[in-house]
Amino acid sequence: MSVDASTPTPVDVAMMSRALELAEQAAAIGEVPVGAVIYRGETILAEAHNLRESDRDPTAHAEMLALRDAARHMASWRIEDCTLAVTLEPCPMCAGALINARIPRLVYGAPDPKMGAVDTLYQICTDVRLNHRMVVIRSVEADRCATVLQAFFQARRGANPPGKPTPPNDE
Repeated sequence: MSVDASTPTPVDVAMMSRALELAEQAAAIGEVPVGAVIYRGETILAEAHNLRESDRDPTAHAEMLALRDAARHMASWRIEDCTLAVTLEPCPMCAGALINARIPRLVYGAPDPKMGAVDTLYQICTDVRLNHRMVVIRSVEADRCATVLQAFFQARRGANPPGKPTPPNDE
C-alpha cells in the first residue's frame, strides 16, 4: 500500500506542534507568530521563529533563520533529505530560499492570503520551470496556526483600534 505524498505523517503533525510552540514564543516577544522546524526523520536539525522586529532584519523570517541554522548544522547549503514545517504559508522570499536550499518536503499550516507563494498567490515550490520542486503538504493544523496569528493581530488592534492614533515609536 502506498502512502499519499500529500498526507501528513504523525511526525509532520508533531513537528507542526513544535512550530506552533515556537510561534507562541515569537508572539510573547512581539514578533508575528510564525515558527519553523527543519527535521530529518524524527530528529530536529534546526528551529526558529520570526525575529524581524527584534533583529531589525527584513529577512529574519522563521524559515530563513531555520534554513541558516540547518545549513550550519549540515555544513552544506543543500538541505537534502529534510522537511520544513512552518505555521504559515511561505512568502516569495522564503519559498525561493526553500527552492535554493533543495528542501524536498514542505509542510505548512495556515494559508497566507497576502503573501503566500506556495499556493495562494504564486506556486513557487512546485513551478516546473524551476530547477527544483518539492512535495507540499498543506493545511497541517491550519486552524490552530490561524488562531495563533488571529489572536496576535486582534491583541495588537485592541491596543490600537482603527481610528485611534498609533503611539509614536520610541526607537
